[in-house]
Amino acid sequence: MRAKELMDNEFVYLNCEDSVIEVSKVMEEIRRFTCPVVNDNKQLVGWITSFDITRGLREGNEKISEIMSGYEEVATVHEEDPARKAVILTANNKFVTVPVVNDDNQVIGMVRACDIVALLSELYDIKVVKLYKAMQNQLKGVTWEELMAASALVSTKTTGVKITPEEYEANIMSATFGEAIWSTGGLEKFFAGLISVGELVIARRVGKARK
Repeated sequence: MRAKELMDNEFVYLNCEDSVIEVSKVMEEIRRFTCPVVNDNKQLVGWITSFDITRGLREGNEKISEIMSGYEEVATVHEEDPARKAVILTANNKFVTVPVVNDDNQVIGMVRACDIVALLSELYDIKVVKLYKAMQNQLKGVTWEELMAASALVSTKTTGVKITPEEYEANIMSATFGEAIWSTGGLEKFFAGLISVGELVIARRVGKARK
């Protein structure tokens, strides 16, 4: 997924000459805590937060240019950047919003923390079986039976509890991605398990081909 696929392209942008008072009304009306400041070509030149507005009103500033953060202080992502870059920026810097720009440095969208949370919520509800189907598709020529057999072996080795391929298949049919992450002890361990399954499947097929 690219940043442009995750961004919200409906947003309000400001101009350096805009009134602090008027902007405070707009931000309150649209319920946004941050807004980009752009020039006449919609190129990013600054950034305004609700905290800036509060300070500006308190100190009697009139124009946005007096209180905005400069361009060099604003973290952005390019529209073609991986969406994970925006997610990491948001998480590591506790950003509410990250602006998305094109090759001309024009602001074309926003990646918002609330949209990231919504996306993750959707991912958590995906059935695990869909991930295994996608994995099978990537492992060209691997049958579903081979994948389930390898998965059962990896699960048995990891947990110490013996499970048959049929039992493993039944589990992933009903489990969601979120449940799988919790039961395996975290995202890294879950995907480490998938990688182990893939490696085992390939190793077994190579072994059969040599016989």
